[in-house]
Amino acid sequence: MKKVQVEEVKPLHSRRSFLRISGIALAGAGLVVAGCSSDDDKAPADNQAPGVRNGVFDLGGGDLGILTYAYALEQLEADFYTRVVNSNTFGSTFNSEEQSVLTDLYRHEVIHREFFKAAISGVITNENQLLPALEFDYGSLSFSNRTQVLATAKTLEDTGVAAYNGAGRYITTPDYLVLAGKIVSVEARHASAIRSLINPGSTDFAGDDVVTASNGLGQAIKPSGIIAAVSALDVIQTPFTAQFLP
Repeated sequence: MKKVQVEEVKPLHSRRSFLRISGIALAGAGLVVAGCSSDDDKAPADNQAPGVRNGVFDLGGGDLGILTYAYALEQLEADFYTRVVNSNTFGSTFNSEEQSVLTDLYRHEVIHREFFKAAISGVITNENQLLPALEFDYGSLSFSNRTQVLATAKTLEDTGVAAYNGAGRYITTPDYLVLAGKIVSVEARHASAIRSLINPGSTDFAGDDVVTASNGLGQAIKPSGIIAAVSALDVIQTPFTAQFLP
């Protein structure tokens, strides 16, 4: 029995250590991308560049469109975890272990958001092509309700992993693809950690419901499918379109 308990506890602490280390690594990656633009970096064709069309911001197409799409998703995750850790009841709703994990996730998502903002700013031709700060409304979600918060976190993390997996095939710039791969590996760790908080000691962390039994791969959903799923949550209040994304 003691051996089983040790095996259950150690992975959670290992995930926490990984979360902190990977956050530091990605902070460095963001600095690299922000400074790696060259004369060879080009925005998509004018009709695919991010920007306002018919009064609504469109995410655009090509690599820049995918980056802007990811930036929108990271804005959502960063906003959610910011509200979680800054809730007046954060300390009473979650135990110390849960607080540590959620705080790590908050820091990572803010890093991810700022990383994409820097990456996009380094290649756009004018500031009007940068997706503005989005507004969010979580409706009846109570940030003092542990079950509701963790369920929402699970939805966002699972969606984020599927989004990166599904968008990877459309990225043509090798550097962007490598970095997207690094970020999705962290997002997968997030999803695993949240699942462990919801159901400790279970196999839920492995995600049997999102990893296919036939090939052992996680879900991969193309941008249009992710945007539809996120829109159904009715959390993002700022309208935008994605007419050039698959």
